[in-house]
Amino acid sequence: MALSDHIRLEGVEVAARHGVLACERAAPQPFVIDVALWADCEAAAEADDLDLAVDYAAVHAAVVAAAGDPPCRLIETVAVRVCRAVLGCCRAERVAVTVRKVHPPIAGFAGSAAVTLERDRQWLEAGQDPA
Repeated sequence: MALSDHIRLEGVEVAARHGVLACERAAPQPFVIDVALWADCEAAAEADDLDLAVDYAAVHAAVVAAAGDPPCRLIETVAVRVCRAVLGCCRAERVAVTVRKVHPPIAGFAGSAAVTLERDRQWLEAGQDPA
């Protein structure tokens, strides 16, 4: 059966100095990160046992650590770092990470800029996308 169970952490807030322009790197700016993890939840649910489940607190800590320093130019790089950290800290087989730059420095633009990447355990084990 294809894996369809997934767990979501939405709205992880991180202040970091990522960006292409010097003004973006001068002071921390807000980024919001959403994570979806595909993991088999059956054993954890049946046993009602955290040791068999994805620990949300550990995932949150991994996201915050990966999205912080060192600064980088692209939110794509941040997303790759977060994918790698999340797959490395839990039993997920696949992860989708959305990184939103809340206030990109674009004149006349009031929205956020975002990127979403999906990666799986094979990607992690192959060591792809250096960041």
